[in-house]
Amino acid sequence: MAQIEIYTIPYCPYCDRAKALLSRKGVSYQEIDAPTGSAARKSAIERSGGRTTVPQIFINGQAMGGSDDLAALDRAGKLDALLAA
Repeated sequence: MAQIEIYTIPYCPYCDRAKALLSRKGVSYQEIDAPTGSAARKSAIERSGGRTTVPQIFINGQAMGGSDDLAALDRAGKLDALLAA
């Protein structure tokens, strides 16, 4: 099973969408609270190559992008393989 990390903030509809997709896939993930200015947010920005939006999703340490990117991977039929790795 893949290690999944998702950097989020409260009341973020994009964060909620990404978490819902992962939950529908039946995978567990580590949610990291990353409010603006926090050490967690800084880490997410650095790890993602400079992306400043949330959520930031990492699968096995690889930056996947945000909610729209995760949904695009699913539509393309590529997400299940990543989650199974």
